Amino acid sequence: MAQANSDTTQSRRTFAIISHPDAGKTTLTEKLLLTGGAIHLAGEVKARGAARRARSDWMKIEQQRGISVTSSVMTFERDGITFNLLDTPGHEDFSEDTYRTLTAVDSAIMVIDAAKGIEPQTRKLFEVCRLRSVPIITFVNKVDREGRPVFELLDEIADMLALDVSPQAYPVGMGGQFEGILDFETGAVARPEGPSKEFKGKRDENPELPELFAEDIELAQIGYPEFDLEAYRNGDLTPVYFGSALKNFGVTELIEAIAKYAPPPRPQPAGDEQIEPTRDEVTGFIFKVQANMDPNHRDRIAFMRQVSGTFKRGMKLTPSGLGKPISIHSPILFFAQDREVADFAEPGDIIGIPNHGTLRVGDTLSEKNDIRFTGLPNFAPEILRRVQLKDPTKTKQLRKALDDLSEEGVIQVFYPELGAQHIVGVVGQLQLEVLISRLSAEYKVEAGLEASPFATARWLKGDEKALDEFEKYNRANLARDRDGDLVFMAKSPWDVSYQQEKNPDLTFSATKER
Repeated sequence: MAQANSDTTQSRRTFAIISHPDAGKTTLTEKLLLTGGAIHLAGEVKARGAARRARSDWMKIEQQRGISVTSSVMTFERDGITFNLLDTPGHEDFSEDTYRTLTAVDSAIMVIDAAKGIEPQTRKLFEVCRLRSVPIITFVNKVDREGRPVFELLDEIADMLALDVSPQAYPVGMGGQFEGILDFETGAVARPEGPSKEFKGKRDENPELPELFAEDIELAQIGYPEFDLEAYRNGDLTPVYFGSALKNFGVTELIEAIAKYAPPPRPQPAGDEQIEPTRDEVTGFIFKVQANMDPNHRDRIAFMRQVSGTFKRGMKLTPSGLGKPISIHSPILFFAQDREVADFAEPGDIIGIPNHGTLRVGDTLSEKNDIRFTGLPNFAPEILRRVQLKDPTKTKQLRKALDDLSEEGVIQVFYPELGAQHIVGVVGQLQLEVLISRLSAEYKVEAGLEASPFATARWLKGDEKALDEFEKYNRANLARDRDGDLVFMAKSPWDVSYQQEKNPDLTFSATKER
């Protein structure tokens, strides 16, 4: 067994970026990588040409539409700190992938558009963070454009999210009046330069501010709580930074705040137990599986959040879903698409494990196989569709593709007890577009989708006799998921309520713990 090096563990920062679509999350991700020295050229997300696309968006549909639809992992170092940045999809249709990613981080950056404030998806993702007491740093983006008044934004964050807010910076004007960002800690103003009005390193150490701004800045400093590290790490307070990711304002301050304030690896729940990062045994859990990151090799990578111990290449770990140890010969550290073999890893690190379907989302990996991490559920789908294969000779390839994609968490797949057509379930419409796009691009399977008679699904639990009795009379409304578990396919929410009343010995569950 290998014991985690506490100094190395303390230098890890594993965090995600959450936001509503179009708040500038992918641009901020890119600028953090640039500031962290991980890349040397920044390109705009929607710019033309592969060389200028955001490094974290590599899937074909992402490049076409300029959105993130799958979580990417990027590891880089700056000033002795190892940053593990998990970029998540902002679009609500991919909330399951985002939810699972948020189980693997110790803190988050919440990006808000200065003109729009708190938007619905931001609020949903925040609530997921709150469930796990994930500490949040807020970055109010796009202050170089016309936006809402600063105090209105701060009060909205405080009121809508029930959080104390502690501004750490202040924009000197917005939009056409934008003159820079005042950093409260240093008192210096980062100034725009040149025709593009970007921040290129010019800081005014003794700024003379218009009287109106001086009054507002004083009010911002005394009218809100001072930063309190304990309150922040408990998830009760958020420090707020203002900036423009596109123009490089506030990015350095943000990365320094993560290094200084964000927590190192935290304990992770395993039933009633909390597994500390200082535990000797190597443990971790799979929060994501991604197939075909390299289409030439048809590979499948399981993303493991390491929880404890010092992992060394070639170690044997036992996946909870398999029950027998596997040797991990080629573990990977990620920089978006780029990767390198990891000789060792510490708590907080995200490592990729190449495999052929042995590892699945929710699996615990450990040396002794005596713990099981909890809290990575599947959610009942809100949209169900039948898959229509255009070439009947490709039935086998379709089944393989659907199994692969359900393993990743892109879709859920259900095999009806009666009838041959597979049914796919998703949380949002855009996932269906991703499904059809990936079937064609990665599996060379052309398929369409048609209406299904079902509106939602519930996992069935109960004693064998009650399940057999239910199955006898409801076979036309039953299916098996890819694990072989029994699922009730409901035509409406009323249908679910009716069956629950009629069958009190059975549980109709909207989630399934992995």
